[in-house]
Amino acid sequence: MAKNQMVEDYEKGFPVARVEFQNSTIMYGAPNQIAYWRASTLHTKEPETVKWVASFKKDEVFVDVGANIGLYSILAAVHASARVFAFEPESENYALLNRNIRLNNVSDKVVAWCCALTDHRCVDRLYMTNVEAAQSGHEFGAEVDPSLRPTKAAFAQGSLGYSLDEFVALKALPAPNHIKIDVDGIEHSVVKGAQETFACQELKSVLIEISPHIEEHAQLIETMATLGFAFDPDQVERATRTEGSTKGFAEYIFRR
Repeated sequence: MAKNQMVEDYEKGFPVARVEFQNSTIMYGAPNQIAYWRASTLHTKEPETVKWVASFKKDEVFVDVGANIGLYSILAAVHASARVFAFEPESENYALLNRNIRLNNVSDKVVAWCCALTDHRCVDRLYMTNVEAAQSGHEFGAEVDPSLRPTKAAFAQGSLGYSLDEFVALKALPAPNHIKIDVDGIEHSVVKGAQETFACQELKSVLIEISPHIEEHAQLIETMATLGFAFDPDQVERATRTEGSTKGFAEYIFRR
């Protein structure tokens, strides 16, 4: 069998979820139930995040820290025609993220790196809750849960860590206009490693998943204020989870 035919047959057997968003059709690979669920709940799981991403302007620069399989990276590229730089250290998620980039023909708009962002360059482990694609709750550098409490990981994967400031200084990406930080626990470390980037006037908004009951997260709110960013309490109230394992967590959208 010719190589191209083998690839074509393989692609035919790969489940794909098609999501309609306003005037856009977005495709997400759905090799398992959790990946399909993520795609099918794009409109409803984090409506404040979706609204925010949909507001981006053409060619604005979006940095997606904790991209998972690329739900918001792909939305930003397809619907808003933004330039996207995505970070996802977990190997299965990273593979599916890149597949989603190819599915939507946006490799000219989206580039993804398989590394963690933190506050310094390091070599460490990514402690994983599950080894299936599209899972979340993985922690870089510490065997803890999203509330930073000690836990037992299902698997530990080797990973590299960098700061966002280092990526910008190396000109691996331009100064961003929008940043999303959703890494299920060490958001404060990502912010610490992005102080110079946050000082750039090109940066208009930052979305951070925060749980105020975590001391490090509560301090994040003060840190963002000192950096000249404010949030809308009504937006946070709308985004706050009222049940489940992430009860009390919310996407805070900070604007300069």
